[in-house]
Amino acid sequence: MTETRDNRNAGESGAPLAAIAASLHRERQRAGLSLTELARRAGIAKSTLSQLESGTGNPSVETIWALSTALGVPFARLVEPVKPRVQVVRAGEGPRFSAERADYIATLLSPSPPHSRRDVYLIQAEPGRPRESDPHLPGIVEHLVLSGGRALAGPVDDPVELEPGDYIAYPGDVAHVFRALEAGTMAVLISEQT
Repeated sequence: MTETRDNRNAGESGAPLAAIAASLHRERQRAGLSLTELARRAGIAKSTLSQLESGTGNPSVETIWALSTALGVPFARLVEPVKPRVQVVRAGEGPRFSAERADYIATLLSPSPPHSRRDVYLIQAEPGRPRESDPHLPGIVEHLVLSGGRALAGPVDDPVELEPGDYIAYPGDVAHVFRALEAGTMAVLISEQT
């Protein structure tokens, strides 16, 4: 059995800062956008984008989503580590992204491989403010299986209460929400572009 551990430069969030810096620069150049134009399209400060491209800063999940939407690429393409043939992600490992206004952490377990359009995340959330997501790219569908705790999840205007083992699929290209109803709420989220 082969196990690969990723020890790239990371901030407190566990975000792979070097991978984000290289990916942002690559995708911005591919799109032919200046720092100023990409920052404007993403609704973030140019200084924030500059820090991210230089490998500093501490990006939130909202910032990475805004940049991926502005660039027209999947979220995982901006944080994607190189994948070995056999991949093991131990509990507590993997690129982690915290929400700005909710006790919500998304850990990227499996970015979309080439010619595939899905990412797999482990979600950890606590009661309090919900994680409200703006619409993602057109055609995104989110599949969620609750593994622990209880939560409300789905479109902002029609969330569903979930218990361990429950599965929900909903459009990710509309505003949606994840609200933990119990301490230690955990879920597996698959973001798929159809």
